[in-house]
Amino acid sequence: MDILVVIGTRPEAIKMAPLIRRLRGESSVRVNLCATGQHREMFATALEPFEIETDFNLDLMREAQPLADLTAAVLRGLQGILDEIRPDIVLVQGDTSSTFAASLAAFYAGVRVGHVEAGLRTGDPLAPWPEELNRRLTAQVAHWHFAPTETARSNLLAESIAPNRIFVTGNTVIDALEWILSSMGDQLRENIRNRFPFLADDKKLLLATVHRRENQRGGAARVCAALRTLARREDINVLLPVHPNPAIKPVVEEILGSTPRVHLVEPLDYFEFVATMNEAHLIVTDSGGVQEEAPYLGVPVLVTREKTERPEAVAVGAARLVGTDTAEILRQSYMLLDDRDAHEAMASTSSPFGDGLASARIAKVLLNTPR
Repeated sequence: MDILVVIGTRPEAIKMAPLIRRLRGESSVRVNLCATGQHREMFATALEPFEIETDFNLDLMREAQPLADLTAAVLRGLQGILDEIRPDIVLVQGDTSSTFAASLAAFYAGVRVGHVEAGLRTGDPLAPWPEELNRRLTAQVAHWHFAPTETARSNLLAESIAPNRIFVTGNTVIDALEWILSSMGDQLRENIRNRFPFLADDKKLLLATVHRRENQRGGAARVCAALRTLARREDINVLLPVHPNPAIKPVVEEILGSTPRVHLVEPLDYFEFVATMNEAHLIVTDSGGVQEEAPYLGVPVLVTREKTERPEAVAVGAARLVGTDTAEILRQSYMLLDDRDAHEAMASTSSPFGDGLASARIAKVLLNTPR
């Protein structure tokens, strides 16, 4: 069985790494990995610890490249690879433009598509944009839908996806986290504490991220205003890896650049970020992936978005949707900083996103499929 895995961004690389390793352990499977180049930064370093190398790199990213150009470039680039290796299956992950374009290229080539992390929905095609629509369109061409939760499965059923093509597997990011912590956890903790000596202070760490397109028109500024107020407390440190997006970075630096106890740093590689999450008392974020990772690590999350395609974390009490209203972010943050019981109630919930066996379940489905 020949499988082509297509990934474009660092989160896709992390989430597909355990599955790639699992499939490459099968003697009957040949796996080729294609990187589209949608994210260049830290892409290779994300795969290196997993001992995974790419077989093809389309290297498509250009500065300020419109999404239409990227989508067209992925379609053109993959056509030649599909013609060359003629895989039995193409595997894609998540919600990026690379995911949608790769699934469409495979569909045009008559190759069946497996969609990992299928079925996440907010119900609003503009939030998150363009990710929500990418997921919906990918679902229309996928043959296998590997849904991480029952909620995701229900979303797919509501869109008339055939039940026998939906498989609830858990999320492969939990597989990745378990591997990272079991094989590298102590070293990562030592490295991150050496890099950021203030983590040894007797203070609570508030880890923050802000990057979503939806928050570029005022939302990021309101989040940063809340962080600036929180940093007046002498019992916390705020750590914020600054996203390089030119619509975000100047806002963050202007509001927080000279604020005591706020540490603005360059983007962390994924393994450093996992170690930092593990040190945090509270995370304030608009990231999708952090909503999956933090509950597994037992860290409460305040989600600075109006809608989430990962409602499971909110449902079990591990995360709260707070939007970008400064006063609401402050109210919820103070509660979790000062009320030990409220913090413990969020931190002690079990992860709703899997048990670390998602890759094995996906591989089993694919290996048992008639060719």
